[in-house]
Order: sequence, then C-alpha cells, then structure tokens
Amino acid sequence: MTRDIVALLPHFRFEGKFEQALEINAGNINTTYHLIYRRPDGAKNEYLLQRINTYVFKDPVGVMRNIDLVTRHIERAYQAQGVDSRRRVLRVISTTDGALFHRTESDDYWRAYNFITHATAYDRIERPEDFREAARAFGEFQRLLTDFPAAELAETIPGFHHTARRFTAFQASVAADRAGRVKDLGPEIAFLNERRDMMSEVVLALEAGRLPVRVTHNDTKINNVMIDDATHRAICVIDLDTVMPGSALFDFGDAIRSGAATAIEDDPDFSKVGIDLTLFEAFTDGFLSEVKDILTPEEIEMLPLSAKVITSEQAMRFLTDYIDGDLYYKIRTPDHNLVRARNQMALVRDMEAKYDQMRAIVRKYAAKS
Repeated sequence: MTRDIVALLPHFRFEGKFEQALEINAGNINTTYHLIYRRPDGAKNEYLLQRINTYVFKDPVGVMRNIDLVTRHIERAYQAQGVDSRRRVLRVISTTDGALFHRTESDDYWRAYNFITHATAYDRIERPEDFREAARAFGEFQRLLTDFPAAELAETIPGFHHTARRFTAFQASVAADRAGRVKDLGPEIAFLNERRDMMSEVVLALEAGRLPVRVTHNDTKINNVMIDDATHRAICVIDLDTVMPGSALFDFGDAIRSGAATAIEDDPDFSKVGIDLTLFEAFTDGFLSEVKDILTPEEIEMLPLSAKVITSEQAMRFLTDYIDGDLYYKIRTPDHNLVRARNQMALVRDMEAKYDQMRAIVRKYAAKS
C-alpha cells in the first residue's frame, strides 16, 4: 500500500521531500493518510491525502467544487476580519495540472489538504468545554457562510436529510429484504413506523419555506472540529464532503445525536444510552452564542425537535444498511449496523422523555444577552 501511495504523490503540489505516509483509521467513509514532507531547512510540511469513497459520493467532482467554494469563502471572511486563516480552514492542495483532485486509471479519486498541526479531533468528549467549543465552531461555520449563496452548491448526496424520501427508501428495503434479515426486525421496523410523521417535520418546513435554506455541514460530530492542543479552543471545521444546501437544524440535531449521548453509537448495552443534558446545554450555549442573531425564531424553536429527527433518521439509516447487507457503513461484526440502529432508538426514547427540559434549555440561551 505504501508503494501505491508513493506513486500518487508526484501528482500533487506537495513541497519538500517525502518521508512518511501514516494511515488514519478514524472515520467510516474515506481512506485517509497523513503525509510528512521535509523541507531543505529541516522543517516539516504535513498534508492529508484522501481517497474519496465514490460509492457514497457519486459526484466527486461536485464534492470537490463545493469544498473549494466554501473554504475559499471562509478564508476570505477570516482575512477580512484580520484573522490568520492558516490553521482555521482546510485548503485544497491542487494537482500539478491545477485540478482539485487526481483521478487514477482505476477510476479512484484522490484529493489532498493542508494538515492542521498541534490540534486534535476528539472522538469522545472529555470535558463539556470541548463540546461547547465544537458548538461554537459549527456556529461560526454557519455565521461565516450566511452570505454565501447556498444554491451554488451541488447536493453531494441527494436527499441526504430528506427524511420522507429516506423513509420511502427504508420501506423499499424492507420489501426487498435482499439480505434475508427482515423477519427478525419487527420491533425496530415498528419503532420507525410510529415516528414517521415526526421525522419529516423539518424537511417539510424547509420545503414549505418556513425555514431558510442555508449552507450546512451535515456531519457535525465533535471529531470534525480541530481543537488546539495548547489553548483548547476550536480552530477548524473539517470533513466537508457533505457541505451542501440544507437547514441549520440538520447541523444542530446531528451534533446533539453524536455528542450529547451518554454512550457511543455502537455500544450494545442500550441501558447506558441516553441524552446528557449537561452536554446538551453546553452545545446549545456555544452554538447559539454564534448564531442566535442569525437564526429565525422558528429555527430556534425547532432545535430540540431536530435532535429527535436526526437521531431517528440515523437509526433508520443504520437499519436500512443492515437490511440491505451492509453496503454503506464500515462494519466490524455481522450485526454492527443492527446494534447501531437499536442504540440510536434508545437515544430517541430518552430524548422523548426529556424533551421539555431540552426545550427549556434552548429558550434560556436564545434569550441570553
């Protein structure tokens, strides 16, 4: 594999002499390497090299165009504020012929970025302050892109958070039963059927014009924010493949789903799974500190709902992939996707039990001066 990676390097505008390629195993979708180059003065240049998963992202050209447009806009916004943007935004490293990616003869798409040094993307929240910082970063991401025309972006995964369409696809998967697993899934299928209307509330409000279309990240896990090792301040939002037009509620809901849970999303002990209201409050505080003057009153009021919507949607996505034979997500065991789905259902149940408290927290920070 190292020889294969080394063969790709001359296609990119990397500076220095190549020393090492280290595979980064975080993430469920793309294949990623940390590259280390050495300059003549002995200092290091560090990069990320990544193969785009074209099963997930059918339009890699659109993905890269979106990323380039959005990162350039953010960089200009920082420059206008007098902020040093070198560690604050991903920069696409172009190929030697000026393209945003290199396409191999085997039809693989590879791209490269600057590597954000002296910063960590945490897989788990170690302190509520870190979650608040991640929230502030995602809120700032929204704020910096408020004046970006969202219609210019491609929909990199069509219908990504269109829960009504996803439910139709889920029903089709149940009917097809291509992996022969549906017979054992009666309670899980019933759970999703009972929440069909709730899951569609955000997307229907968006389509009706009650919610504004914004540039959204759509994968707001804490490990998609780089936290500075020295200051513990969030400095850069990463993993921009799913940046596209959508609702700010998608970003809030997914962050709560992935970050405010009391257990990781594939913990098989569902009795441990619930929503941590301390973390919910920390994220709400950080996020609204950046966007409460940008979001509409209806967006703010629907923030708690978005957590239930996105968590239910994720349960449906995991269950659909399990029914289809595990085509989308990387799995470590044959029932991995089923465990994930049941885990997310347990999280939804706890959100439902604590929903009034979640609403009170949102209103508290929306009113904070």
